[in-house]
Amino acid sequence: MTEQLEGKVALVTGGSSGIGRAAALAFAREGAKVVIADILVEGGKETVQMVEDADGDALFIEADVSKAHGVEAIVNRAVETYGRLDHAFNNAGIEGAQAPTAEYPEEAWHQVISVNLTGVWLCMKYEIQQMLKQGGGAIVNMSSILGKVGFANSPAYEASKHGVIGLTKAAALEYATKNIPVNAVCPGFIKTPMLERAGILSDPDVREQMAGLHPLNRLGQPEEVAEAVLWLCSDAASFVTGHALLVDGGYVAQ
Repeated sequence: MTEQLEGKVALVTGGSSGIGRAAALAFAREGAKVVIADILVEGGKETVQMVEDADGDALFIEADVSKAHGVEAIVNRAVETYGRLDHAFNNAGIEGAQAPTAEYPEEAWHQVISVNLTGVWLCMKYEIQQMLKQGGGAIVNMSSILGKVGFANSPAYEASKHGVIGLTKAAALEYATKNIPVNAVCPGFIKTPMLERAGILSDPDVREQMAGLHPLNRLGQPEEVAEAVLWLCSDAASFVTGHALLVDGGYVAQ
């Protein structure tokens, strides 16, 4: 443990599992107090317990990032508990339905956009307000390789992830002189519950096929994305803003 974030406070949305959980543990490892927000209570509390078992300090807040009052409550509770908010990883997201554009259910479209895109905007809205009060902070938003390239039968997910990159660039320009770098991460296919729900991890043939889409010929690990998030929040990335960092095993390079 280098404790490069000692005395800092980090917020992770969607921290009940997968990349969010890995990021929460990474922030805690480096000395940050961690606020974990999710609609999944049991998983969120498990993440808090994992942080505490590693001698870290964490707080769980049940919240829906697609609702303004829920996001505002997250930021307010973080500040009430720890006094400030230095880093935010806006990670919460859902995959939504799988269907061609002309057949995609309208309700599913609105659900994906409300969580993956509106949720990121709402998080930035209230996080930035707090960071401006205290003189700065750092924000990382969750996009995807599907924010960079096309992929059939996921129109809502793909639109939301492209949108996150646009939001990231806009906010980065707006607050570039306010000591608030805003960046995004774009993972490839990572071993997370999202892939489990899609049946990718349980079927050896499908898993091998998905791994083969990456030049590194494997799926990514949540911890590998978490380390990229940690770097973007660190002083080592002090001249980086408005960037969408690929953590994709070479997928987009093809």
